[in-house]
Order: sequence, then C-alpha cells, then structure tokens
Amino acid sequence: MTQKEKLEKLNEKMIACKKCALRKTCTQVVPGEGSANASIVLIGEGPGKKEDELGRPFVGAAGKFLDEMLSVIKLEREDVYIANTVKCRPPENRDPSTKEKETCWPWLEKQIAIIQPKVIITLGRHSMNLFLPDEKISEAHGKSFEINFPGMGKQTFFALYHPAAALYNGSMRQTLIDDFKKISKLLKK
Repeated sequence: MTQKEKLEKLNEKMIACKKCALRKTCTQVVPGEGSANASIVLIGEGPGKKEDELGRPFVGAAGKFLDEMLSVIKLEREDVYIANTVKCRPPENRDPSTKEKETCWPWLEKQIAIIQPKVIITLGRHSMNLFLPDEKISEAHGKSFEINFPGMGKQTFFALYHPAAALYNGSMRQTLIDDFKKISKLLKK
C-alpha cells in the first residue's frame, strides 16, 4: 500500500470517529490535506468556521496568508501536508481543550508516521506545545528544534506564530514571513 493509500484509509477512519464531544457540534471532520510524500507537515490548532463548512484545513483568511507564505519559499499547498491538533471545530472557535487534543493525538501521530516529513512546522502555541511543552511561542518562533520524540524518533520541529496572528496584529505579518523564509535552509540540511 502506498503512503497516499495509507493516508486515505486513515482519513476514512478519522471521518468516522466519534470519540469526543467536538464531533457532535461540528459540521464535519477535517482530517488534513496535501501530499502524502511531503517533506513538510504544517500543524495548526483546529478547524475554523470555513474549514468546518468545506472539510479542508486553512481555507479562510489565515489559509490565504499561509498560501502566500508558502509561495515565498516557492511551494504550494500540494507540496506540503496541512493538519490540525484537533480534527473537529471547537464551538465558537474556542481553544481546543487538553482532553480534546489528547483524543485526537493518535490521528496526528499516525499522519506523521505515514508521511515521515523532514520538518514539522507548528503553527501557533497549541500545536507547538504538543511537541515542545516547555517553550513559549514568543521565544520559540522562527527556531528549529531537533528532538528525539517518542513514537517518531529524531524529528525536526520549526515553530511559527499562527497565520491568524497576522490578521489581528498587522506587525506580525512581516515576522511570520521572515520566519517562514528560514524553512528553505532547514530543508537543505
């Protein structure tokens, strides 16, 4: 079975999942999308309203900015894999709870195991803290971390602010772009 086929089979299982209360309040599960052979996996917090409607990650305003940042390093959505810490939209776009993230963790772990990316990019503090629990996003953004992570082995993580931060604070836009430009060097290592 190819990586793509494994990912499609996993997505089917995620779509059928009803392990947490988020499934009762969302329109649909948003497993993730992109290349099963991606060198980069980007992990956000959770689906928003637009994502919940369309069943795709990062399709709202933050997603448009993410697309723009990808183009800065000459990549498109199809070249990477985009997922979230939770696969269902938290009501009113609230932060996902620790329990909700723990419930979805096996799905994310399996996605990463299938794709085997060179770099995992965390988008915001919620996804960063899954892998780097002692870091603060204000200090970790734009930095890479090589960690021997349980169940994944040695893995490179790169912390970024969430693209939505630039929508609420215009001065963050350039910081995100500057941090994003560092990804090309990471991939060449």
